Amino acid sequence: MGRHAEIARALAIRARAAKLKSDGAALGDEGLKAEGRRREAVGRMAQAEAKAPRRTAGH
Repeated sequence: MGRHAEIARALAIRARAAKLKSDGAALGDEGLKAEGRRREAVGRMAQAEAKAPRRTAGH
């Protein structure tokens, strides 16, 4: 997967997580909010990994 596609995927994960978190807050569902926070953290890690410089095998 290309770098831009990885970043877009990470942003999509974060957007879905924010929606979950928002829905949980609106409904008063702590479990939904917690799941949104967990997925948001996963999205942040994926985004950071996608933006990190690539390492090559050669010198």
